[in-house]
Amino acid sequence: MSASAIAAAVSARKLSALEATDAALARITQHDGVLNSFTDVTAARARDKARAVDAAIAAGKSVGPLAGVPFAVKNLFDVKGLATRAGSKINRDLPPAARDATLIERMEAAGAVLIGALNMGEYAYDFTGENVHDGPSRNPHDATRMSGGSSGGSGSAVGGRLVPLALGSDTNGSIRVPSSFCGIFGLKPTYGRLSRARSFPFVASLDHLGPFARSVEDLALAYDAMQGPDADDAACTSRAAEPVTPLFRQGIPGLRVALAGGHFQKHLFPEAIEAVSRVAKALNVTEVIEVPEAARARAAAYVISTTEGASLHLDRLRTRAYDFDPAVRDRLIAGAMIPAPLVDRAQKFRRWYRAQVLELFKQVDLLIAPATPCIAPKLGQATFVLDGVELPVRANIGIHTQPISFIGLPVVAVPVPLSPMPIGVQLIAAPWREDIALRVAHALQEMGVVAAPAPKGH
Repeated sequence: MSASAIAAAVSARKLSALEATDAALARITQHDGVLNSFTDVTAARARDKARAVDAAIAAGKSVGPLAGVPFAVKNLFDVKGLATRAGSKINRDLPPAARDATLIERMEAAGAVLIGALNMGEYAYDFTGENVHDGPSRNPHDATRMSGGSSGGSGSAVGGRLVPLALGSDTNGSIRVPSSFCGIFGLKPTYGRLSRARSFPFVASLDHLGPFARSVEDLALAYDAMQGPDADDAACTSRAAEPVTPLFRQGIPGLRVALAGGHFQKHLFPEAIEAVSRVAKALNVTEVIEVPEAARARAAAYVISTTEGASLHLDRLRTRAYDFDPAVRDRLIAGAMIPAPLVDRAQKFRRWYRAQVLELFKQVDLLIAPATPCIAPKLGQATFVLDGVELPVRANIGIHTQPISFIGLPVVAVPVPLSPMPIGVQLIAAPWREDIALRVAHALQEMGVVAAPAPKGH
């Protein structure tokens, strides 16, 4: 069942929240041995919350738009009673979190039921979904393939229909990549839109938190529940919540949509070209707009990511270097050695690039771009060939996502159900216009162009 269907049934007392919770726990027991999406299942907590939801409804109280809906979170979110491992071995030695992350609190305030914490790439520095400590989360459509990272467990759990909603983080593409590989919807909101309080950071100036779902309606329900200022996150907006769910009935007449050109039309396998083409054709889009210096933006995003990440982990690198995933450790060490003038140039370029891209949104309301260059690669695959050049997979999966999160734009990743595997397309809007990206996603879903396909074995 979808999140919206569960909430409606629970609110109408046609289904109990406890039944919905037990069903999710049963699915995890049945399927997660293959998917490996969960690292912690909080069954006792979930059942206690579900019973509280049912008691409130029985007493005639409204429990919110996510009444009884099971959800799970990437294990960099603080979950009260659990150490916030952030995909690492080192963090397992931390004391248990004393309080839930803000977004968990807001989801549960809307009636949702936390089921557990999800596998992820170590310290969120990953695009594959592979983790040397917990094993890889696996693709629900082909367990020999990557789930995508770093929110791989989130993509696998939602794509595999273990839970209807999950939360993840996106620094350079870590919501949009798993959405693309696992064939689901994902929202990277505007930088600062959703609170990051009590989540483990990667790159504070690039980190976003957001939801995954199997429909646009469910994505919007979760997003709306989590909006609002939060003094516990200095980067969080002071803007009041701007719900998007009521806006779907407006449709998309009058919206100006264009294809992102240049960098975003290179480095693509045929399946990515086909996915973008289907979306553009459905929306009658022919205009192509060049995003200036997008390749440089990607390079600058890398410099900022690796240097900020290295700074965050410097003490751990000094004292526990051998407890890191070697691939993550080596990239962080490299980041610690990047000269300061390069970082300064990257930050100056970032300001210029943001101004240039914002000018584009005076001409259009939405840009269409590929989410990943290909369908999910095989687990362990080290290289692929882009435009005739053999390149490392891990470093280049985010080739089309990094230039966007670099300047904090809102993006909805929508799944195009190709055979044999789905692949995602980015719908990119101006800052604070998540509503436009979600309205276009909803229209594409209504047309049948985008959809979350059933996982293998379901």
